[in-house]
Amino acid sequence: MTETVDRLPVDRGLVEAAATLEPEAAAARHAELSEILHRASRLYYEQDAPELADAEYDALMRELVALETAFPALITPESPSQRVGSAPGGTFSEVRHSRPMLSLGNAFSHDELRAFDARVRRGLGFAPAPEPAPDLRYVAELKIDGLAVSLRYERGRFVRGATRGDGTTGEDVTANLRTISVIPGRLREPVTADVRGEVFMPKAEFARINEEREAAGLPLYANPRNSGAGSLRQLDPNVTASRKLAAWFYQLLEEGGGAQATLSLEAGEADSASPGVMTQAGALDRLATLGLPVNPERATALDIDGVIAFAERWRDARHHLPYETDGVVVKVDRFEQQERLGMVSRAPRWAIAYKFPPEQVETVVEDIVPYVGRTGTLTPVAHLRPVKVAGSTVARATLHNLDEVRRKDVRIGDSVILQKAGDVIPEVVRSIPEKRTGIEREFEMPEACPVCGTVVVRDEGAVRHYCPNSACPARVAQEFGHFAGRGGMDIDGAGWHVLEQLLQRGLVKTRGDFYRLSVEDLEGLDRFARKSAENLHAAIQRSRRRPLERLIAALGIPQVGWTTAIELARWLAGEVPAGDGWLRRAAEHLEHVASRDPARFEEVEGIGPTVSSALATWFGEAGPGRGVLEDLADAGVDVELPAPRARAVSTGPLAGKTVVVTGTIEGFSREQAEAAVRAAGGKPAGSVSKKTDYVVAGPGAGSKLARAQELGVPVLDGEGFRRLLGGEPPGA
Repeated sequence: MTETVDRLPVDRGLVEAAATLEPEAAAARHAELSEILHRASRLYYEQDAPELADAEYDALMRELVALETAFPALITPESPSQRVGSAPGGTFSEVRHSRPMLSLGNAFSHDELRAFDARVRRGLGFAPAPEPAPDLRYVAELKIDGLAVSLRYERGRFVRGATRGDGTTGEDVTANLRTISVIPGRLREPVTADVRGEVFMPKAEFARINEEREAAGLPLYANPRNSGAGSLRQLDPNVTASRKLAAWFYQLLEEGGGAQATLSLEAGEADSASPGVMTQAGALDRLATLGLPVNPERATALDIDGVIAFAERWRDARHHLPYETDGVVVKVDRFEQQERLGMVSRAPRWAIAYKFPPEQVETVVEDIVPYVGRTGTLTPVAHLRPVKVAGSTVARATLHNLDEVRRKDVRIGDSVILQKAGDVIPEVVRSIPEKRTGIEREFEMPEACPVCGTVVVRDEGAVRHYCPNSACPARVAQEFGHFAGRGGMDIDGAGWHVLEQLLQRGLVKTRGDFYRLSVEDLEGLDRFARKSAENLHAAIQRSRRRPLERLIAALGIPQVGWTTAIELARWLAGEVPAGDGWLRRAAEHLEHVASRDPARFEEVEGIGPTVSSALATWFGEAGPGRGVLEDLADAGVDVELPAPRARAVSTGPLAGKTVVVTGTIEGFSREQAEAAVRAAGGKPAGSVSKKTDYVVAGPGAGSKLARAQELGVPVLDGEGFRRLLGGEPPGA
């Protein structure tokens, strides 16, 4: 049985165990847990790269809270139990929230939900259960595992959007939020309001992006939450736009008539409500009326038994939803009761999040087979005894690389625990060594490629084993599949069954050969009639003209993912003048740079020595990309050019200088200030380091200003910035 002290559930058994420790041992363990949890929070919120599963994080947090309950002197404002989210990462400008975006306490069992109900009853003066409390009702909403955001609408128009950040200050991601189609640029009524919700990545989009990343030889995203958060926090809104993000909203702070409706999942304060909106159920209806997307999977007018029934219904049914949910949010419905209950620490007393336990099953690894990918990488894949998990039957799970196989100690014949990362990707969590019988055997990478027999190479200092033969049939098939697939030229109907026949029959030997196929060629394929051949031929013709960045992504150049493809396309559009024969001229330019001056690739935004080297190798004289673009041009492929990125200025008063702009600079928007830095020959940067030459700081400057002062970096105000741009000493 658990109870909640302050914000987080306290396990009395853990508290009793903690109380047996000596104070020094308790302090040492508290420090250790704090370090682990702070690191996990930084990775989760700032880098969107979690190293702990949610269940592991929650277990460590409960242990920390138990220590603090037994030893209250350990509680400090810096404790992980007292913090919300993480500080803004420093890449975007900062936005201070009109009301704090705080967090919720968690419940992990039905008993903890009933304990929450008991606390609410006590706080409102109702009799304990099972006595009826007809004036107490709850709203239950599915908990979306996304990135919390706050949007500002003024007179019905969307003007600003920010992430939660540390709960008080978030990151300005307005430009990226504008690319999300479900977020209205204008509400249906001319109201001024802050609205809050979650931006998330649907499961289908998560799977699509991981397919693209796998084809590009890039690491896969761990789950939809982190790939969605990473997509929203891209520096380039075009990248965000390329990923089909969605959003649900659940909170409204509507201004008008001197009153505000605080319809809050997280704000923790409840002022008088706007006319006609007195409940959370009414708030959700109001959000929908204004044109904001609201999750339809919710239930109102519930007692605690109804809440538990709702949670149980969705525990398994959630796997059939097109998005990820990791629990249920429970809120007292009436705002007047929310106000009476108030806050504790960083969370409201009137709401709690019930988290579903991760669904894990046991199965057996019947074999581990290395598969050869498009870049030649050998990926060990566990062939499993088929088992149903998270709504579907799973018989395969990638083990990523040999080091991962060793780290998890997974052997052929092992019993293992399996789950779906983000309810999507099958993942072997761990082996069960105690079930071994002695017949299990360790997996070893083959010495030769299982497809072409070429000696396998391991990158020095890396975990990758690969087949170096660029003509390996497995590599070629994957390359052509990537080129024609959804992440590439998007030739509808060119699936693996079709592709294998085209390659085996010699109808497609180069990428350009796709565009030389006739209807008669396609009609000769197995299970193809005239109509299906005409349909595929038409799909090929439609793909002849694609945006340049999509063509670059389709080429499957190692180290070049979607973001790099966008930047490379912009650079190339600025290097090669538009006009007839552009693709052929671009090919000649790329091959010239690769052979004569490969360092020039580092002019491209975001490209460093590793990617530059990969481009030089691919387009170089003996590279696999040599002649590919010319072949496509010969086959009649054309491209849509992006707006070229402005060339860097090599001369000017800021030539060679790195400048960070933070806060509000009078007369400049952030984009205008950074453009002025570029025009003066400088390089705008998003974070302050020892290599920063100047920090331009205005009102609202926060951590970047403090960092500059700590490092002794010169700090300029708006006037000093103007002098510097004009070639004058900034202090003149």
